[in-house]
Parts: sequence; C-alpha cells; structure tokens
Amino acid sequence: MDYVRAKKNLGQHFLKDQNIARKIVESLPTREGSPGILEVGPGMGVLTRYLAERPGADLKVIEIDRESVAYLRQHFPGLGDSLVEGDFLKLPLRDLFPGPFSIIGNFPYHISSQIFFRVLEHRDLIHGVVGMVQKEVAERISAPPGSKTYGILSVLLQAWYRIEYLFTVGEQVFAPPPKVKSAVIRLRRNDREALDCDESLFFEVVKCAFNQRRKMLGNALKPLGKPVPEAYAGKRAEQLSPLDFESLTRLIGQWKGGDQ
Repeated sequence: MDYVRAKKNLGQHFLKDQNIARKIVESLPTREGSPGILEVGPGMGVLTRYLAERPGADLKVIEIDRESVAYLRQHFPGLGDSLVEGDFLKLPLRDLFPGPFSIIGNFPYHISSQIFFRVLEHRDLIHGVVGMVQKEVAERISAPPGSKTYGILSVLLQAWYRIEYLFTVGEQVFAPPPKVKSAVIRLRRNDREALDCDESLFFEVVKCAFNQRRKMLGNALKPLGKPVPEAYAGKRAEQLSPLDFESLTRLIGQWKGGDQ
C-alpha cells in the first residue's frame, strides 16, 4: 500500500511538508522521567517518522482508520503493539503508560475541541500537548481575557496549562488542502496540582458563564441557583481571567442556602 485515501467523514487532511512535520515534533515538550508520547491520528506517519527517532521515547500511536493502520503496519513495522487501532475519545488513556506522558498530532478539526476536553480530564497525567488544529481554534485556546475569541476552552485549558500559539500553516501543505488555515499550538502543564476551589463547580461556573456570554454574570449564572458576589455580578464572562473564575467559584461554593 503506497498511500491512504483521505476520508471526509474522518476529517483527514494529510500533511505533506516534511519541514513542518519536523518542526512540529521538535516543539513537543519533554519532561525528565516521562518518556511517554501518544500520537493521535498518525495517518500515513508524517510525524511518526520523526517521533520514532527521539532517543528514549516510549511512543504509542492511535489510529481509528483501518486503511491508515494497514499502511502504518507496512511502513512502520517497528511500532508493533505500540500501534493501537481505536478511537482516542474512548481509549482508556490511564492504561497506556506507567506515568505522565505527552500528546502530539495533526488533530481532525471536527473533534479537536473534544480532544482538548479529554486532555483536561487527564490533566494529572498529560504534561504537554503539541497539536495542529484549525487556526480559529488555536486563536480561541490561546486568547487572553477580553478577547472576542476568549471562551470556555480558553479558561479551562489556561487554568492548568501554559498555552503558546507557535505558528500558522497554510492550506497547500496538505493533501487534500483544507478550506481553512491551520495552526500549531503547544500546551505545557503548569505547577497547579489543584485549584483553590471546587474543581467540578469551576467547570460548571465557566460553562454557564459563557453559555450566555452577552449577559452580565449576575444574570448568566442564575441557572446555578446561587447568588453571584457583587464584585462579579456586573461583569461579563470574557472579562474574567482563569484566576478570577477560580475566586468567583470559591465564593459561590461558600454560599449556603438562605444566607444571602
């Protein structure tokens, strides 16, 4: 098998520029004592080739497309059992490596947000991510407070990761070319082991705040059934930094019914 047919339902656009592939792999964060690397959606192995050359790396790749799996088994026989056929969104990630690991991939655009939510679910294990995504998604994730693109993923990821927008990638380096520009972003786990608030409530507050982002928080957070502190009630969601949301969540969490 010399090539894999790109499938629209899987959002496949195969990167064909080797210089960009090498640059993406070189951007992957490393941490001493954490050699685990998980590549998501390797396709025809344009990143796999360079990942396999990293000294001491414990590389595993997961691919949902059977045709791509067959191609990889033929062209990268050294992967052996490290090539997993399956769905990243359903894979038991905690069973893959004995310790923390990093994730890399040219992520399918239609599931990139779901991939990052999975990263958040396993933030205790995933110390770094380098991903190619749609340019608008990269801008949203790395956006600062006050930006029009700042939203739920911006806050949640920035609470636990340092985000870097690395570089933009044009359409013509893919086969077939996508209709939008792409970008590569890098996430590095920060030193926050836990937030100073109820983390499940933190997720709830952030999502509720941005679900009605045009409203002031006093109104946007009414579905929570708890009063919003006066210092925050007159602000909109995009005005709050992750630390602000942490403080707001802590105050909301301290409220007891009837003590208004």
